[in-house]
Amino acid sequence: MFFYSEAQVASSREQIAIAVKAAPPEKQAAAKVYGYNQQGEMVLMRAGSNEMICVADDPAKEGFQVVCYHRDLEPFMNRGNELRKEGKRPDEIFAIREKEAKAGTLKMPANPTTLHVLYGGNDVKYNTETDEVENARLRYVVYIPFATAESTGLPIRPLVPGGPWIMDPGTHRAHIMISPDYN
Repeated sequence: MFFYSEAQVASSREQIAIAVKAAPPEKQAAAKVYGYNQQGEMVLMRAGSNEMICVADDPAKEGFQVVCYHRDLEPFMNRGNELRKEGKRPDEIFAIREKEAKAGTLKMPANPTTLHVLYGGNDVKYNTETDEVENARLRYVVYIPFATAESTGLPIRPLVPGGPWIMDPGTHRAHIMISPDYN
């Protein structure tokens, strides 16, 4: 067992085992997985055969986060990665993708589409014997581009701990946040 943050770059097998933990259990074995090579570049670790795409934890970033998302979000995610590589700031990335989504040059999902996020701090542990991730939490993000509080009936902030709410309403990045209360 090791504290995840202690590893420079986990092996391909470990990155795959850890990344798919964000996906629903029945989707993990057939998910496409991206991870990181020794140079810190995102690379394809495993081709998938279902609709899920998972991304391993970036060893260059503080804390722990792996994500799995529906393939319909791939153009949105890829565009964000391209813009980050160009050195764009988060506000610039948002503005560029917003403009492209409105122009139809950035294909956004036609239906509600989920991103699963398994995250935690530097206390996240990975058990190499069981492939289990400890001290991490799950959050769900359901993208519904251009949805609003009025079109969904959702509030613009959680009304109870862990309650669903809509973030970035009315934009290409509108999404329902569901962060279970683990206390």
